[in-house]
Amino acid sequence: MRNRKVQFIVQAAMIAAIYVVLTYFINAFNLASGAIQVRISEALTILPYFTPAAIPGLFVGCLLANLLTGATIYDIVFGSLATLLGAVGTYLLRKHKFMCTLAPVASNVIIIPFVLRYGYGLVMEYGGRDWSIPFYMLTVGAGEVICCCILGTILLNALTKVRNVIFGPES
Repeated sequence: MRNRKVQFIVQAAMIAAIYVVLTYFINAFNLASGAIQVRISEALTILPYFTPAAIPGLFVGCLLANLLTGATIYDIVFGSLATLLGAVGTYLLRKHKFMCTLAPVASNVIIIPFVLRYGYGLVMEYGGRDWSIPFYMLTVGAGEVICCCILGTILLNALTKVRNVIFGPES
């Protein structure tokens, strides 16, 4: 019983650390945040497919990454919650290999455009109208599809072969 708790904590901590490192790396190319973002660390949101320890790991990793990359308080709170909701969705949809990649896309497409518009004050006007939310839904959605659906599916297929070695036989 004690070993399972230790394994859970260690897995969550490792996932959080990897998320932070990947976000920090991609932030060097200005792709971790903003109107157009391809946060490759979001590919890790498929990990709840293998272990529930990924849920707190992804949340803490996103929270720390947002703090370290200088995000606004709204992004720290709501961006991290978007990742948490995506991770929970992945876990709940784990019986459906491709569908589980869509939960993080949906949560980020719904939440992050509002963070960009109101948390960062990014306005996209055209023809005298504010098109910020639909525009950011499109750009954030594209980045999430690249990271979660494409990179996430590649990661999911690669890890499926070694899941018992990495996550333990009871995952």
